[in-house]
Amino acid sequence: MTILKTTYQNGMKHSFSREGNPHDNACIETFHSVIKKEEIYLNIYKDLNEANKAIFEYIESWYNRKRIHSALRYKTPQQIEDKAIQAA
Repeated sequence: MTILKTTYQNGMKHSFSREGNPHDNACIETFHSVIKKEEIYLNIYKDLNEANKAIFEYIESWYNRKRIHSALRYKTPQQIEDKAIQAA
């Protein structure tokens, strides 16, 4: 409960559909699992700055541009974004 109080005190709101029902967070939970297995657990960072840079690089150069996703019909997020821009 302390975490919830701190969260609300900082003006943040949980994205749960209702308290104790986090099923709508399945996509982000999957992302967290993947980034931990493919980047974070495989490296040792000397400080927070190095970790931030490495994680940013992982997301921008690999996860969004080269890694295919079954939920996106085996396309990359970049391919989906490019297609949406072309359609607009």
